[in-house]
Amino acid sequence: MKFTRRSALAALAAAVLATPAAAQTYPDKPIRMIIAFAAGGPTDVVGRLLAPRVSAILGQQVVVENKPGATGNIGTAMVADAKPDGYTILFSASTMAMAPALYGKQLGYDPVNGLAAIAYVASVPLILLAPMDGAKTMPELVSMLRKDPGKYSYASSGNGGMIHLASYLFATRAGGDALHVPYRGSAPGMVDMIAGRHGFQIDTLQSSKGFIDGGKVRVLGVASEKRLKQLPDAPTIKESAGFDYAINTWYAVYAPAKTPRPIIDRLNAAFNQALKQPDMVKKADELAIELVDSTPEQAKKFYDDQMAFWDPIIKQSGAKPE
Repeated sequence: MKFTRRSALAALAAAVLATPAAAQTYPDKPIRMIIAFAAGGPTDVVGRLLAPRVSAILGQQVVVENKPGATGNIGTAMVADAKPDGYTILFSASTMAMAPALYGKQLGYDPVNGLAAIAYVASVPLILLAPMDGAKTMPELVSMLRKDPGKYSYASSGNGGMIHLASYLFATRAGGDALHVPYRGSAPGMVDMIAGRHGFQIDTLQSSKGFIDGGKVRVLGVASEKRLKQLPDAPTIKESAGFDYAINTWYAVYAPAKTPRPIIDRLNAAFNQALKQPDMVKKADELAIELVDSTPEQAKKFYDDQMAFWDPIIKQSGAKPE
């Protein structure tokens, strides 16, 4: 069939007519953005940076609601069960990819087909810290873990979370072992590490910057492929310890499954545009947040790949949800 301008216009008209009227006028009222974690945490901070910018682009308010609990599952299940009209969306983090292996049939939603990916928006490299009177270098910490398996401990913000599993993976790849001590949040664990009760702690720069700047903890390395410009003297774990280890915490946006594709595309374009705004770029740079421009397909593939990555690690660790 010969493709002409007339046939192209006809095809476009047919597509518009086939699109539900609600999708054509979307959005015409405020949008609820469920953040599946507590107010003030890293996921909340990034979500609230984006919400007003997306609001301005869409011309409708994006109202943030925190629905924490069960490692993000409560908020996630709420969105999976919501009407697929684009007016309830989810802003969540990397623990979404861990939840299926942790919770199994008790998850409360279908992790593969229950949500529609909108955009993968940001990632944050993790950093490895030690108390000032502890290991001075990454090779020294690795040697300690190998020499006395189980003698040293690490703090995390809770069982089955990113910090717990990233720390477990580090100790395992280092060829050693360490005792996991969960806390309700990373700050209490950091206080105990500073006091010398733990051998190391993995965290984000955003959460630990005050302790680093105050000289209370030592940065042994960064869990990224290359050094961070915010910490130019800190080597990557790979270059200092000699084994592959690049783990990021990340953030993404989802809608209920069966949300019309025109709405998904509208939201994807709005989030991608918000990520490019100079003030957003500046703020992200200050917090060592890497902003990511993605399509819905790329966001979906990334999520699927992350589930596949963490599944065997979680099973090997024996981690159980709180």
